[in-house]
Amino acid sequence: MKPDPEMIDDDNPEWTDEVFSAAVRLEDLPGSLQAKLRGRPRSGDPKQVVTLRLRESLIQRYKAQGDDWRAKMETILIKALT
Repeated sequence: MKPDPEMIDDDNPEWTDEVFSAAVRLEDLPGSLQAKLRGRPRSGDPKQVVTLRLRESLIQRYKAQGDDWRAKMETILIKALT
């Protein structure tokens, strides 16, 4: 059976037995490289998605402050509680 030309990815070809035999486990890499491949560490205070009903006029005023309006809203809420 011929491979589907739509499914062939020249930038990411299928691994051969030779490639598998040359592969290295993540645990066998230097620690600095392991950290980069794993990504950033988890937050000690992770964010949680919530549903909150607010007045449209309030949301529009925050949106008018720019793309980071959610972060600004969070900052104000944190300040109000401390």
